[in-house]
Amino acid sequence: MNVSRRKFFKLCAGGMAGTTAAMLGFAPQPALAEVRDYKLLRAKETRNTCTYCSVGCGLLMYSLGDGAKNAASSIFHIEGDPDHPVSRGALCPKGAGLLDYIHSESRLRYPQYRAPGSDKWQRISWQEAFERIARLMKTDRDANFMERNAAGVTVNRWLSTGMLCASAASNETGMLTQKFVRSLGMLAVDNQARV
Repeated sequence: MNVSRRKFFKLCAGGMAGTTAAMLGFAPQPALAEVRDYKLLRAKETRNTCTYCSVGCGLLMYSLGDGAKNAASSIFHIEGDPDHPVSRGALCPKGAGLLDYIHSESRLRYPQYRAPGSDKWQRISWQEAFERIARLMKTDRDANFMERNAAGVTVNRWLSTGMLCASAASNETGMLTQKFVRSLGMLAVDNQARV
């Protein structure tokens, strides 16, 4: 048998492809005959907003769980929301990797407090966290609230504390946040979109 160099390479490539397919367990008839269930078939779909930046892309999160009172559902798939007016289903690499962030062991899941001078964080309840924040804000406002300036003009401002607002909030939420902050007298108000 007279085999040229070109025919030799064709024979070797064809033989390797067939052997590799057979080694991987690929057989055309069973592969075509098998019907797989759609992985999102029994999942609960939840719409949300990406937390990473100020763009506010829409997310579709899919979780499995029976919805029982004491059972926690588990998110297993996240994708962009094609009906969202901002992103129309597109996600950046950070948004596309949200599933890894959600299941990360180092993700903070509850409030923690570190006492002054301590090197350890201690877990506190949400109620304790809210009460502490409210108490510290009240103490600071009482100590630093300025009713009148040096010229005697009424200013009613609180300059020692500021507020950083979420950029992915709706217009209504933004308006309520501004009303709340301005009613306390805060002037230092900024948005995550500018940070």
